[in-house]
Amino acid sequence: MPARPPSKYNLKDLYEEIGFYDRKIAHCQNFEKFDSEEERSRAVEKLAKKRKSLVQSAATMASSGVECDPSQLPGSLKNAASST
Repeated sequence: MPARPPSKYNLKDLYEEIGFYDRKIAHCQNFEKFDSEEERSRAVEKLAKKRKSLVQSAATMASSGVECDPSQLPGSLKNAASST
């Protein structure tokens, strides 16, 4: 993935992508059919790893001073922000 220059629009795109991965993980955990639980956990782990890298990129961008409308935060990050 190419490096994204810090801007509020790229941060918004990162937040949207994080929300997309949240939904993919939830679908994988609840609805998708797998031959075994081991395969399911591997699939979820792979998605979670990608999501984690996106969250780190977004956190780096946000800590460098890029601001974005708080309403654009994905639900998982809103919950994490309100609990800290």
